[in-house]
Amino acid sequence: MVEPARRPVRPRDMRTFRHVPAAAGLALALALALAGCGRTEDGRSARLPDPVGSWAVESLTTGGRTLHAPETAHLDIGRDQVKGNYGCNGFTAAAAFTGSSAVTVTPGASTAMACADMEFETAFAKLFQGKLAIDRGPDRLTLKTADGSTIAMTSAPAVTDAPLTTTEWTVESLLSGGTAASLPPAAAGKARFTIAPDLAVSGSLGCNRFSAKATVDGSTVTFGPLTSTRMACEGPVGEVERTLTELFGSGPLHAKIEGRTLTLTAPDGKGLTAKAASAAE
Repeated sequence: MVEPARRPVRPRDMRTFRHVPAAAGLALALALALAGCGRTEDGRSARLPDPVGSWAVESLTTGGRTLHAPETAHLDIGRDQVKGNYGCNGFTAAAAFTGSSAVTVTPGASTAMACADMEFETAFAKLFQGKLAIDRGPDRLTLKTADGSTIAMTSAPAVTDAPLTTTEWTVESLLSGGTAASLPPAAAGKARFTIAPDLAVSGSLGCNRFSAKATVDGSTVTFGPLTSTRMACEGPVGEVERTLTELFGSGPLHAKIEGRTLTLTAPDGKGLTAKAASAAE
């Protein structure tokens, strides 16, 4: 039996497969993967900041309005807790992160001073609670509520703690049982004191001038007997003066400095907060 002749295979009937080297394929895969990542103009990866850290609040947007923040408004965000300042009153809150896209804030304790910009303080406290969406940039952080209101922040510069000595401290509030009360308007800004390098203390109790000698042991400050002028001081100024005289004479006080704020607290919870004078003052 004669087999039929086979048709010759011509080159044009063959499919040509290009061989892609393994190294080139890996490079292609990496390029595609990097296409979805943040990149800087020079090709390096752009690493967004972690929400955890210190942030200076710039403004709030709510109800179609923008409220600009006092310079003291800030958030110190931790892994599960936030400490901050609404602009005048300090506060704490619990924080529960959902990945890096959202955080749920549960308000905790806060001071209750009457402040100059209560509109901003009230709005900030209202917005900074519940579930907030996180929008991050290289040096910015924006928290957004469900209704679209926002808290805009920028990276806070490092703040050096003011020294206990050589600083003029102005008493801003009185503490009692964990509650802070701002000084009455008639007494605001009048009670001031300075601790010299040799621990000699001088200043004003709000009406009368005084002097004393202090001792410092770690974070504890003890004021010796006060010598003061003897003017009769009545009303709110006199009440503040009597409170400060009792506090300074009550024994060892725990001293804590955060930035430009000094807190002196007695074992019974009574105390004061004072602000360091700026260079302009």
